[in-house]
Amino acid sequence: MQNPARYAAPVGRILLALIFIASAFGKFADWQMPLKMMADKDVPSPEVLLPIAVALELGGGLLVAAGFYARVGGLMLLLFLVPVSYFMHDFWNYEDAGQRMEQMINFMKNVAIMGGALLVVAFGSGVCSIDHWRAKPSASEHPAK
Repeated sequence: MQNPARYAAPVGRILLALIFIASAFGKFADWQMPLKMMADKDVPSPEVLLPIAVALELGGGLLVAAGFYARVGGLMLLLFLVPVSYFMHDFWNYEDAGQRMEQMINFMKNVAIMGGALLVVAFGSGVCSIDHWRAKPSASEHPAK
């Protein structure tokens, strides 16, 4: 009988990746909105950084979800999350307590998601993944005795 825990990794990877994939498609749907948000937050060169951010979000999300080069995908998500958390959820710059709390919650959610991405980087994608399938030796590499 299969161990049901083996399926936790692919479900977890998909759940982790969904927010990035959905967010990237949202940016494609209204490219001007994130550009304006970035400009309002004084992000340098938003016209250059937005396409990079979307590539990291979508590429990293798809790699993690598929379990294909999942460690690379996890690293891509981290490269996206660190600057986004710093620039877009800068709770320390808000005087209004409600806005400060809202941004701190979003910042801390990103920190938690970074933890999930770090787990993917550290431990890979698990046994139910393309990475695991690709790593298995083929029959031609280990002939029967």
